[in-house]
Amino acid sequence: MKPTDTHNQKIAALIFGSVYPHYVKKVETKGRTVAELHEVIEWLTGFDEKKLQELIDEKVTFKTFFERATLNPKAELITGVICGYRIEEIDNPLTKQVRYLDKLIDELAKGKKMEKILRN
Repeated sequence: MKPTDTHNQKIAALIFGSVYPHYVKKVETKGRTVAELHEVIEWLTGFDEKKLQELIDEKVTFKTFFERATLNPKAELITGVICGYRIEEIDNPLTKQVRYLDKLIDELAKGKKMEKILRN
């Protein structure tokens, strides 16, 4: 399945801070910690906890969030299916980056070891 232009536009316009609590709930429900979630986000984006909170407070969209991020060079190693989409087949760079984040959080929630999640 390939994301449509409408789908890509909706993702770009989503406010990161409105989705973030769902990430927290997902990982905590599965016995992982917010600290681990922040480690995963920082690995992918370069944002430490302080910067992450600033972006949430600023109510940035995913578009702005990833424009300001310094994507980890190993992010391209993130593959597989998330939300019905095969990551390596997504053409839109922003949608692909959001799905990278979704995939990492999914792996965290599923109990994968941090070394594997962070592609070490």
